Amino acid sequence: MDKLFIVIPAYNEQETIEDIIRQWYPNLLLGEEGSRLVVIDDGSSDATAEKLEALKKEFPLLEVKHKPNSGHGPSILAGYKYALAEGADYIFQTDSDGQTDPSEFPEFWENRKKYEMIIGYRKERGDGAGRIVVTRTLRGLIFLTFHVYVKDANTPFRLMKASVLEKEIKYVPKDYFLTNVLISVIFAKRKYRVKYLPITFRARQGGTNSIDLRKITGIGLRSVGDFVKLNRIITNP
Repeated sequence: MDKLFIVIPAYNEQETIEDIIRQWYPNLLLGEEGSRLVVIDDGSSDATAEKLEALKKEFPLLEVKHKPNSGHGPSILAGYKYALAEGADYIFQTDSDGQTDPSEFPEFWENRKKYEMIIGYRKERGDGAGRIVVTRTLRGLIFLTFHVYVKDANTPFRLMKASVLEKEIKYVPKDYFLTNVLISVIFAKRKYRVKYLPITFRARQGGTNSIDLRKITGIGLRSVGDFVKLNRIITNP
């Protein structure tokens, strides 16, 4: 067996966070002793932090890390770096809004030795047509700037081999919003073994999404320049 770290960023998820912990925690039994569920509280202003601290009494393998609010990308990057520092063999990331299904994780774990990364492919989505357009647009931008095809670059359902992530994570800027996108691109450009498996992707189970389509559009426009710069860095390390 291998040591598994499940990384979950959370921001103002007081409505869903307890259910998320209860649903995902049993998957730690698939890993060896020392496996952890790590929640990165991104400066929540509601009761998320208090609920997480209370849950630690019931779930001894739950680690909670609090940080100032800086967004999804920096939060998962902080979680990845913590997992690497703690000796994770495999790192899995999902989100705290209940859109992913914990029962689909074991298939990823069973196939971990065959690939450096396994990413969930959102074949059908419950979060609206607008998000589908965003995903397809992002796929096109990645192809144009990085010259690689990435099927679903930003899925919050990914299992990564820690030793490979440790080699490549240095290319992700500290405050970069699209951390998972860049990691997906790096793995594709380096020609690591990457597998896409279809997953269920439901509508948000509670709370309010802090990123609307207007913000996503703005991020996308800013990302074009970032992608060009990052492609040079990745291509010529």
